[in-house]
Amino acid sequence: MFTLEQLKKEILKNANSQKAKFLAGFFKTGKGQYAQGDIFLGITVLIQRQIAKKYQNLSLSEIQELLASKYHEFRLCALLILVSVYKKADKVNRQKIVNFYLKNTKSINNWDLVDLSAHYILGDFLEDKDKSVLYKLAKSQNLWERRIAIIATFFFIRKDQFTDTFKIAQILLGDKHDLIHKACGWMLREVGKRDEVMLIKFLDKFKGKMPRTALRYAIERFNQQRRLFYLKGV
Repeated sequence: MFTLEQLKKEILKNANSQKAKFLAGFFKTGKGQYAQGDIFLGITVLIQRQIAKKYQNLSLSEIQELLASKYHEFRLCALLILVSVYKKADKVNRQKIVNFYLKNTKSINNWDLVDLSAHYILGDFLEDKDKSVLYKLAKSQNLWERRIAIIATFFFIRKDQFTDTFKIAQILLGDKHDLIHKACGWMLREVGKRDEVMLIKFLDKFKGKMPRTALRYAIERFNQQRRLFYLKGV
């Protein structure tokens, strides 16, 4: 049985100051930026996945400790463990994990943390359940909770269920943050991979209200003529 302290030591052992400097810039940790103050150790996701596989015996309280860390990689490793544990859990424990996830959204505070966890945990759990929590998150003042709301629908998209993606994207049309524009455009593009007609109907209705970044992401797979049609209409 591996311990929390062993995990921490293993993560720190793999730290790379040169990569940490690059990641701090890439993930916008400077003053006034969206991840201000986040501290990177410079470890690749691949290495973190390898580490996380060994520590799936950790309790939720130990995962909580990781999520409370100032180090980005500690929080990401916690979420990677949580996703793996969720996949193997029964219904009762899945509910506990989802409740835990929702209580810790303040620690899921960068786009990679959201993107590597939201649809695997929250999206999966809500597939056949009431989804009102997603609409609450979509209206949150917290940037990351809004991103969780739209990214969670990725699970539904993969099941050819697009209604909630369209509804939440509509709620977020007026969002001021570029990271939400990108997330919405990405999810809309994923819908288009499965049902281009449905995507076109949404775009025809809302293209005039969509942030340009969201629109560009959404139409990325269209041919040039169709892309220009939408871009010139904004």
